[in-house]
Parts: sequence; structure tokens; C-alpha cells
Amino acid sequence: MSLKVAIQMDPIGPIDINADSSFRIVEEAQARGHELFYYTPDKLSYRDGHVLARGWPLTVRRVEGDHFELGAEQEVDLSDWDVVWLRQDPPFDMSYITTTHLLDMIHPETLVVNDPFWVRNYPEKLLVLSFQELTPPTMIARDLETLKTFREDHGDVILKPLYGNGGAGVFKLSQSDSNLASLHELFSGINREPLIMQKFLPDVSKGDKRVILIDGEPVGAINRVPAAGETRSNMHVGGRPEKVELTERDREICAAIGPLLREKGQIFVGIDVIGDWLTEINVTSPTGIQELERFDGTNVAEKIWQAIEARRA
Repeated sequence: MSLKVAIQMDPIGPIDINADSSFRIVEEAQARGHELFYYTPDKLSYRDGHVLARGWPLTVRRVEGDHFELGAEQEVDLSDWDVVWLRQDPPFDMSYITTTHLLDMIHPETLVVNDPFWVRNYPEKLLVLSFQELTPPTMIARDLETLKTFREDHGDVILKPLYGNGGAGVFKLSQSDSNLASLHELFSGINREPLIMQKFLPDVSKGDKRVILIDGEPVGAINRVPAAGETRSNMHVGGRPEKVELTERDREICAAIGPLLREKGQIFVGIDVIGDWLTEINVTSPTGIQELERFDGTNVAEKIWQAIEARRA
């Protein structure tokens, strides 16, 4: 099966081809004979009933510093394509949300991965609220006194932006830490969004596990260990990936959330598990497939395309 595949992602030039999941997905698509078209989110538009993208035919190769080649710039009607990948990174702001509304107009006749309606309604730190029995104590609030009460009840906590990514703006606050009011003031000066606060899990020192699910089924995991002196384990901020096996608890979590992910068209998902607890369900632009492939030989990109091709068939 040869598909016409458009990929909406951040600029391809600066990416790390040995870590970027979007690159591996595109590389696998090319190997499977699919036609590739690349554009950045700002090139997406709507005009007179048509969802359009201005971009370039794309060829990729695994050569650092020379990893892609673009054809002549052109504008295409995305309804003429078989698959559109929604792969730009958060922050999950109004710009991001607008792209989901536009892509909604062509889905499912054009298969958008992941389903943009449910990406919009299931941002990473909110979908977990549907699975309270799997998650640590969690609060979403903007009011400072409400946040203070939660910390009084649970001791050490993690405070972070509700719609952030990559470990940016994540703080560990002990029960006696006097910076909560200052941080609240800082965040309040940036936007009007609530904050998320979770009970701190000491097991994070052993790693924050990223479990990859394809069409609701777990295919493997990597462990992300924080750098010395860090609470955050994100690889963007120095977290070290390690080989790890899925535990019975991991499989229990996946069994609970997998059917919903599959039903809602979330084909490629990465969840975060610390100890026995689910902390995030990443549906916007999950990562980790290259590390998993290096550790245990699982070609996750192949499994992703098998799921997509089955839906298109």
C-alpha cells in the first residue's frame, strides 16, 4: 500500500535525527514507499471550504547535518491526502488548538494521527484525571490558597504549568518551601491558565518510565533517570534513557487506558509512570521510539505504520 502522507511538524532542520520520533516515523514511511509532504504549523490555512497547507515534498536520510531534502514549494489541499500527521510539539496554546480545529474538517476521510478532536480534548495532564485510581493525588487550580491547602494535605509536591512540555517550569516544593506564592505570582503574570500540583513521588529518583502504546497496546518502555541534582527526568533537560521492562503494574495501567485511546483514534501515545503511578498521557507529540528501538530492537515506527495502514485499508 502506497499512501500520500503529509506531516505537520516544527522545523525539520534543527532536529536530532538520533532522537526525534517524528524523523523516525517519516523515515519508516519513506522506506515503506509512502509519498511525503512536509509543512510547519504556520503554513496551515483554511480558504473557501478547503484546508490547505503550503510546504514541500520531502525526502529524508540518516546523515547528520544533511538529513533532508525538499522539493519545490507548493500549496496542497489536505483532503487529497491519505494521512496527515499532527506532530508539532506543545505548548498546547490557542495556536495549537486552532490547528486541531482545522484538521478536524478533513478527518476521518483524511486520517489525521492522532485524531485532532481528541488531542484537543485530551491534553497530557488532563486525560489522567479520568483515571483517578491510577494517579497520585492531583490538583488543578489557579487560586493560591487552594494550592496551599493541597500542599498542607500532601507534603512535598510538584508544581508545573498545565499546558507545558519538556520539563519546562516544573518545580518540586517541600512542605516548608516559601516559594509557592512567588511561583504563583510568576505563573500568573505569564498567562491566565491554572496550574497542576501533584503529590511528589520519591520513586522519581529511580526514573520516570515512558511507556509507548500503539493503538492502545503497550509495545515497550524506556526509563528516564534524572541527572544529578535534578527532579525532572525529561531528556530535554538532561534525563538519561535506560533500558527497562514492562511490569505487571505497567500492563495494568495500559489495560485500563488502552481501550479509550484506541476508540478515540490515539494511535501513538506515550504515558509517564513513576513507581506504580500514572502521571501523564501524552497524545500531542510523544517521543521515545528511537531509544526503545536501540535498547531492545522494537521497531515502533513500523508498528505505527502497520496500524495506520490497517485503518486506511
